[in-house]
Amino acid sequence: MPERSSTPKIAFLDVDGTILDHGRRIAPSTVRAIREARAAGHLVYLCTGRAAGHIPESVLEIGFDGAVTNGGAFAMVGDVLVHGETMPREELDALLAHFEEHDLHYLLQTNRRVYASARTRAAIQEHLAAARADKPEPQTSPQAGFSAEPIEDAPLDEIAKAVFFTEEAGAVERARQEFGERFHIVRGSMPLPGGSDGEIGLRGTTKGAAIDKVLEHLGLDRADAIGIGDSWNDVEMFEVCGVGVAMGNAAPELQELADEVTSTVLENGIFDAFARHGLVRADASSRS
Repeated sequence: MPERSSTPKIAFLDVDGTILDHGRRIAPSTVRAIREARAAGHLVYLCTGRAAGHIPESVLEIGFDGAVTNGGAFAMVGDVLVHGETMPREELDALLAHFEEHDLHYLLQTNRRVYASARTRAAIQEHLAAARADKPEPQTSPQAGFSAEPIEDAPLDEIAKAVFFTEEAGAVERARQEFGERFHIVRGSMPLPGGSDGEIGLRGTTKGAAIDKVLEHLGLDRADAIGIGDSWNDVEMFEVCGVGVAMGNAAPELQELADEVTSTVLENGIFDAFARHGLVRADASSRS
């Protein structure tokens, strides 16, 4: 077992499927690992596709040194904004026309808020209710009370990211064919049996690009960074960080793109990865 590292490292952690069991639970060992690593002098950052205002309080109260949000559109070092970009209106208008033409449900994200139509909000609640029905254990889910602002109130000059979903297959590939040279489009992680969902940001707007901004601001090297995630928007994070770690619950194809695979989100995945790289002590008592 490796000893705790005396060289400060910086860890970037995805939220859903990495810290949170997709909105339901957080492993106690995850909380301990993050707090122990920070107490030892390492830096721990959130690195999520969520808007900053939609990160659950149960996650934020763990304590972090900063955050990359909206899939890389924004990055905070402490309370300092070191990176921020939004979609030009002509690009956003093209996306909105595509969503409407193909009758897709969609959400728009600003730095802090999420906007959706009443129809889309109802569809999300339906999917969440179905997911909860498959999980009979008591729910304390931050997503159980999901809410979004009315789409009519969306400030269209401040949109950083779009998310879309449909019960039909092939929507992500269709969007890539139409917009592949203009946008960064990846498969999402919403549970939609038989359907498809995706995330769209500007071309070049990725978690990896935002991590580079954070590292530059802090004067740290990529070799000092560890990125841990389970979604397709984590690929560029894996590429930028010195070590890219896929969660055990990630898709097998995604695991193949990481340097390592840790255990699953509720089976001490973050703790095991931190222990392997010396951010925490690898004793069993801290793991439970």
